[in-house]
Amino acid sequence: MFDVGISEMALIAVIALIVLGPERLPKAARMAGALVRRARSAVSSLHQELEREIAADELKKHLRDAERGMNETMDTVRGIDPVADIKQALSDPPEAESGPKP
Repeated sequence: MFDVGISEMALIAVIALIVLGPERLPKAARMAGALVRRARSAVSSLHQELEREIAADELKKHLRDAERGMNETMDTVRGIDPVADIKQALSDPPEAESGPKP
């Protein structure tokens, strides 16, 4: 995020000490710390929520793909009539082998 080094932090501390004074500086530092904690917590919870949403979307996609494959398989199975296939195999004469017999 932001690149804040020790020299920048020291400069901010000196300016805060001059502007706020030694009496109000500790209270302001605690308030700033609390605000930073809340901001980090909010960003963290947002990140976790986005990860859960992405995982849920991926799971839904996998489930749709599996359902589509299962429906295709069921359509194929429904198209097969084993009784008709057996009757046709029994009624058709076996094909004679071509070529000279030994």
